[in-house]
Amino acid sequence: MEKTVHIAVVPGPGFSHLVPILEFSKRLVQLHPHFHVKCIIPSFGSPPTSSKTILETLESNITYTFLPPVKPEDLPQGAAIETQLQFTVTLSLPSIHQVLKSLTSTTPFVALVTDSFAFEALDFAQEFNMLSYIYFPTTATTLSWYFYVSKLDKETSCEYKDLKEPIVIPGCVPIHGMDLNNQAQDRSSQVYKLFLQRVQRFLFVDGIFVNSSLELERGPIAALKEEGRGYPPVYPVGPIIQTGKRYGNDAKGFECLAWLDKQQPGSVLYVSFGSGGTLSQEQMDELAYGLELSDHKFLWVVRAPSTLASDAYLHAQNDDPLQFLPSGFLERTKDQGMVIPSWAPQIQVLSHSSVGGFLTHCGWNSTLESLLQGVPLITWPLFAEQRMNAVLLCEGLKVGLRPRVNENGLVERVEVAEVIKCLMEGEEGGKMRKRMKELKEAGTDAIKQDGSSTKTLSQLVLKWKNLV
Repeated sequence: MEKTVHIAVVPGPGFSHLVPILEFSKRLVQLHPHFHVKCIIPSFGSPPTSSKTILETLESNITYTFLPPVKPEDLPQGAAIETQLQFTVTLSLPSIHQVLKSLTSTTPFVALVTDSFAFEALDFAQEFNMLSYIYFPTTATTLSWYFYVSKLDKETSCEYKDLKEPIVIPGCVPIHGMDLNNQAQDRSSQVYKLFLQRVQRFLFVDGIFVNSSLELERGPIAALKEEGRGYPPVYPVGPIIQTGKRYGNDAKGFECLAWLDKQQPGSVLYVSFGSGGTLSQEQMDELAYGLELSDHKFLWVVRAPSTLASDAYLHAQNDDPLQFLPSGFLERTKDQGMVIPSWAPQIQVLSHSSVGGFLTHCGWNSTLESLLQGVPLITWPLFAEQRMNAVLLCEGLKVGLRPRVNENGLVERVEVAEVIKCLMEGEEGGKMRKRMKELKEAGTDAIKQDGSSTKTLSQLVLKWKNLV
């Protein structure tokens, strides 16, 4: 009988950082049932229902502990979302240390795996004789930028967004400075300084798991693995997406799936900005009028508007989002589309035969869900590294269309309608559909029994087993 191998994982705060590391843990124990994973969860305020619901579905060899929640008043007021995430983990470090000390006093743990925002917890790995890893829930392209930023920081005096030429990161599609992650948009800010610190810490881990595959990002992964760069080993283990029961309003979920059953194959555009993205009232209006103008069927997951794009990320919204739609919109579009508040069963929606496109915020979880269903994209990035993902999807993989933004930062209704028509009925949309089908096959192959990502994870597991 094989010995049980114990590892500990620490997600970043927030549902969209908890889900990826849990899905990684689930994949690990499904492939290697003698593994046991302990999940140590820092949280901001009381944990949301969505987090509790997903935890209830876990296998018996994944257990979890919620740390005492950090109080909102203890965080820097008005700070960027990334700073709030970082400080939530920093304030949780004594609790993380206490849990690890208790666990390792009775059981040997071979590895500590943290989310990229929980990297400070890795300082405890050596103390408790554990190997240290980061689970990077987004692209190898973004990770390549993380390692490249220190070099660019020394060579550049202006803001990156003011650079006239795109930035050429080894192995990656060239990226304009204005499309870099939020943390790199203001070099004098605290959030940028914290970003540079975080990147430096990445260099001193035993390895980094990336939720991507050789088939999706061959160039960036090859560059990251080049000898002589001084980077830690990089393990592409994706695409890993959410499986099992989804949280949310099941009645609304069934209602929208029943509506999709009545539509023509490939005729519906699915519109959703993920678990945390919000639009301003003005942009919400333009999107609504654009959907109406396109004359295409749509299924829109609506959230109440906010001036902050990441407003729903750490804070629950209680307003009825439908009251913010333009006057008469629901009545005028009742035969054209369906609007549902806050949540939809996304994987079931994307896998439905009537869905032919996805207007997305380009969060990597949502992107991979679309990719594994072969659904092409309209890319509408909001925050974090989403603009970088949009560049990869549109210019690298060529499976996305990106709407033009006017001088006031708005995507106007006519542009919305045009890009929808281009995706849903144009020649370019047809080519993207074909490429997306190829990527779907490549992504599915990577996680098969003999796939590249499965083999990568199994080789590392062998190393861990030899430590027990």
